[in-house]
Amino acid sequence: MTVTARDKQWWKQAVVYQIYPASFCDSNGDGIGDLPGITSKLDYIASLGVDVIWICPMYDSPQVDMGYDISNYEDIYRPYGTVQDMETLIKETHARGMRIMLDLVINHTSDQHAWFKESRASKDSPKRDWYVWRPAKYSPTGERLPPNNWRCNFGGGSAWEWEEETQEYYLHLFATEQPDLNWENAETRKAIYASAMEFWLDRDVDGFRVDTVNMYSKPPTLPDAPIVDPETPYQPAGLIYCNGPRMHEFLTEMNVILEKYGAITVGELPCTPDTQRVLKYVSAKAKQLNMVFQFDVVDVGMGKTHKFETTPRNFTLPDFKAAIDLTQALIRGTDGWSTVFLENHDQARSVSRFTDDRPEYRVRGAKLLALMEACLSGTQYVYQGQEIGLVNVPKDSYPVENYLDIDSSLFYNMVKERYGADNKVELDKAFAAVQYLARDHARVPIPWNGKAKYGGFSEAAEKAGKEVAQPWMKPHPLAGEINVASQLDDPDSVLAFWRKMLRFRRDHADLLVYGDFKDLCPQDKDLFMFVKEPEHSGEGVLVVLNFTTEEQTWAVPSFAELGMPHARELVPIMTTHGGKSPVGQLAAFEGQVYLLK
Repeated sequence: MTVTARDKQWWKQAVVYQIYPASFCDSNGDGIGDLPGITSKLDYIASLGVDVIWICPMYDSPQVDMGYDISNYEDIYRPYGTVQDMETLIKETHARGMRIMLDLVINHTSDQHAWFKESRASKDSPKRDWYVWRPAKYSPTGERLPPNNWRCNFGGGSAWEWEEETQEYYLHLFATEQPDLNWENAETRKAIYASAMEFWLDRDVDGFRVDTVNMYSKPPTLPDAPIVDPETPYQPAGLIYCNGPRMHEFLTEMNVILEKYGAITVGELPCTPDTQRVLKYVSAKAKQLNMVFQFDVVDVGMGKTHKFETTPRNFTLPDFKAAIDLTQALIRGTDGWSTVFLENHDQARSVSRFTDDRPEYRVRGAKLLALMEACLSGTQYVYQGQEIGLVNVPKDSYPVENYLDIDSSLFYNMVKERYGADNKVELDKAFAAVQYLARDHARVPIPWNGKAKYGGFSEAAEKAGKEVAQPWMKPHPLAGEINVASQLDDPDSVLAFWRKMLRFRRDHADLLVYGDFKDLCPQDKDLFMFVKEPEHSGEGVLVVLNFTTEEQTWAVPSFAELGMPHARELVPIMTTHGGKSPVGQLAAFEGQVYLLK
């Protein structure tokens, strides 16, 4: 098989490192990560082999949803720093040969944004139509009801909030304090572009991760969602409000501005299971987005009506492999582009999700996933702490009250209300799901030094003799075991292996970044074996991964089965384990890569 020729771009073979400001590094000892803290770690980030850093929202915000509720796009949340601190970070990032992306959160604002304050003031406000307002519906008995049955993404309540003052509802697909902007209004769109995009592009930002990129265009009639959860009046409606009728028009309009600055984009694209529909967003010809995050892989094992309504490890390896195949299929024979990621600020830790985080296996599991990701096609994204193999906080030493994320707390409270606060069975079940899937795990402060106070999160301030506050979120109970300092000079560490894998990926970019993926044993419940096929006839790569705690054997496929009938040799070029395992054998959580010559 010959792979479709691909247009090679720097951003396609780039490695992007995502930073969550509150939890990355605290420079002044107040217990909250900040922009100067990020700047102080740029040499460390560059040493990983990173090309781009992506900063989660650092804008001014009441922090109801950790900065995704923005009250001013043109200012910085003060505990993080100032606009000048941000300009310094941009300059210092560029000085190290890296680029910088920001989070672009433009489906909604905070209810404290000046635009919404004016919008909610009266029905006659010039900005009334900048948000989505609708009158109430009424039941046959006269009960006031929301305009439709859409469920909010957080908790189980309505996506509509009643405003007594003006006697209408406003739409909030997320928290009550995150009202949706009305993209149907051209004046609103123009203001968004100027305030959220051009303000920062003029300060030399190189691109954006575009939050909820397919939610801006809602269907005009705002129809009810089908009833899939009969226990509640409010239903999941993502398949209705995502990918609305004017989405591609809006993104084409946005891209005119982005192209002018040469900015790159990656869109967050939930609720889009159809590959052909995804392709409409990332086709080079369409000129809308460079790439998107598809969630097939990280959604594996999540509940159908609510992500937490499941049990831990509620999936099989074939489910996981099928999800990977879906995201890899995006570039087969197309002019589109894909992404590779297992973690971000909205996901639990991948070692806990997809391998085994018990002490005897967690390093092996982290290395296995690092090798797998490095061998998948698309732009690679690494989330802070992933490079040292951070795992979920343990259930027995991190109680539910330590979980601060709105998504976790609203779900846990919903279970209390539904089943009673003394229903131990249901609450234990809910906590098990939260401990497995919560976004909180990605937001626990990074342990820089296990021997320093609070895992070294505020180490610079501590060394300067400052009084150091407890971090905004309780430190990781395993900070003494899993931290950066203990891995920096350890050649067998997860950190050392990630550095090795990012170099390996770069050295074999034609195959690993641009090659076509083919799963050789999709139904195997223990092994993941895939081949990366070259653009032109020549060398290929075979990847074999053992996703179990037991030793496994595997049969070497023929070169014809591999799709490379002219190949003659199988050459081992990478393994997660030291030394060379015999061909056909894999230790627990071992991964091997072979060159097909």
